[in-house]
Amino acid sequence: MASVLPDEADRLAAMRTVAEVMQHAEIAYALIGGVAVGLRSGVARATLDIDFAVHTSTLWEQLHALLESVGFEARGVFAHSRNYRHSSGEPVQFAFDEAFDPFIARAEELSFGEFTLRVASREDLIAMKRRAATDPGRRRSKALRDQADIALLEGDVPDEDEGW
Repeated sequence: MASVLPDEADRLAAMRTVAEVMQHAEIAYALIGGVAVGLRSGVARATLDIDFAVHTSTLWEQLHALLESVGFEARGVFAHSRNYRHSSGEPVQFAFDEAFDPFIARAEELSFGEFTLRVASREDLIAMKRRAATDPGRRRSKALRDQADIALLEGDVPDEDEGW
């Protein structure tokens, strides 16, 4: 079976590049989605992309230009998100939704060695996941993943010797 991502895709490099762009441009953001769930729950979570919430006051043309200037390629524009691919091949999604604005304001900085990244709180991730899981238009597989994420964030994590 073929890999979904190129072998050289670099999640950490993509997160670092986003953090640097956002800090330099003073754009309010927070890491959300599966990567954030993994960080907050302590259990690595399989996910196809890195998700960031960006404050709705952000000027998208400015952010788009900044992202392209550091090697991101635009991949799609949707009702509440914009998708990009980092120069390493890592997919990155930027979501903008007024409901996320308070979560962005409460995000905490976490250190990743040489850089810091703003990450949504455990409580705010649970709220996001509850909202997504109950969206009637959400694909069933995604709604089930949202419910599993809620369980992880609420502490239902495997013992390290238990396995899955």
